[in-house]
Amino acid sequence: MPNIARGSQKARDTLGYLRDRISAGEWPVGERIPKEPELMELIGVGKSTVREAVRSLANLGMLETIPGVGTFVRARTPVSSILTEFLADHDLEEVLVYRRSLEIEAAQHAAVNRTEEHLQLLHAAHERASDPASEAARSEACDQSTTPGSFHHLIVEASGSKLLLDLYMGVMSVLQSASVDGRVFLGTTHETMHLDHGALLQAIEARDVRNAAHAMALHVDRDLGLRTDTLDFTPRTERAASLIDAGFDPRAEAE
Repeated sequence: MPNIARGSQKARDTLGYLRDRISAGEWPVGERIPKEPELMELIGVGKSTVREAVRSLANLGMLETIPGVGTFVRARTPVSSILTEFLADHDLEEVLVYRRSLEIEAAQHAAVNRTEEHLQLLHAAHERASDPASEAARSEACDQSTTPGSFHHLIVEASGSKLLLDLYMGVMSVLQSASVDGRVFLGTTHETMHLDHGALLQAIEARDVRNAAHAMALHVDRDLGLRTDTLDFTPRTERAASLIDAGFDPRAEAE
């Protein structure tokens, strides 16, 4: 934490106020936070205190100030921004493997910890993406679920682990950038992705931890691929085969 943590109580309170609004999603990633005079009135502090708090959160990667435009949220937590920077220096195949582990863990925890509200949101997200021509379907395929309300993001939220969500957001930020650069591509059809999501939803709804892990393992092994001649992302890789019993087909259970 920057030196403001050792400053005055007002400085610590201001930093805490800003950070809580961002972490809670009241100020979403990509949106501009209130202007400096508004923050001064909201928190009841002076200009220098607000500026120091904003500068501290910018150093953590949570905020970015664009001169003449405003200050924007760039990450919900410092973990996400720091992890993104750290992972950007690693091989993308390793990042995909790490992402796979996080998603399988999230699916298992979601099967245990999900609430009825989580289920309703997952069903709604799955239904929105049922039409391949819909905006939701295109967004799900391109964003790979860092957006709140998307299917994968909802599963990680349903896990009940804030740490998992922070780590997941950091990983997916790296993969999104790689997708924009053309280094990562969607390796499955919309129909297959929708069937995979249906199998995941069924397992999570049934609180079936084993099948939730199996369905997610199969899905993540084929939904993203790298543009390289050395990797072959087939529907069932060696990693998936090591976790999925012979003959297990989550799509069949979803039908």
